[in-house]
Amino acid sequence: MQPVIRPYRPADLDAVYDICVRTADSGGDSRGTTSSDRLVGDIFAVPYVTLEPEHAHVLDDGTGAAVGYVLGTADTARFARRYRDEWLPATAGRYPEPQDPPVTADDRWLVLHHHPERMVIPALADYPAHLHIDLLPEWQGKGQGRGLIGAFLAGLREAGVARVHLGMSPSNTGARAFYDRLGFRELTVPDVGQVTFLGRTTDPL
Repeated sequence: MQPVIRPYRPADLDAVYDICVRTADSGGDSRGTTSSDRLVGDIFAVPYVTLEPEHAHVLDDGTGAAVGYVLGTADTARFARRYRDEWLPATAGRYPEPQDPPVTADDRWLVLHHHPERMVIPALADYPAHLHIDLLPEWQGKGQGRGLIGAFLAGLREAGVARVHLGMSPSNTGARAFYDRLGFRELTVPDVGQVTFLGRTTDPL
């Protein structure tokens, strides 16, 4: 059977968790590095499919199994508010409060979880949408990432959103080359630490 890009379905939830943790270490596998392999997904993937499923698309391997996804939000500021008001209460008690300053790997992720306002960066105001895309390693380099991004951009255009941004690790050179090919360009964002921000219009690829 041929792979297909389709809208996210609730039955894909476990696969989304799995894809997220298996690509969370600058594109590599981070399973076993935190107390729960669902922790990273509860920050960078599942809140999006829960709060804004209309902008979530998966790569289906042709058997119904999700092997990649693109997800995000049309409005970062609104999403950050909903994360605090809806997602934090929904996950209350799932993880301990992080130590300050962070000590463990869990702490470093949970600091991000408890501070969704970190997503709202004034320098990115002209790029209100943002996205996350991940594919399992065996599905990378086959043109499917381009298809996922295309589906996400189409949804943003339908929502009347003109620009989108993403953040990435500077060490993930393969991902950077991929984004460059799709027309993303580096954005100047001061004081953000070890993160590179890229942006583009939502025009078709």
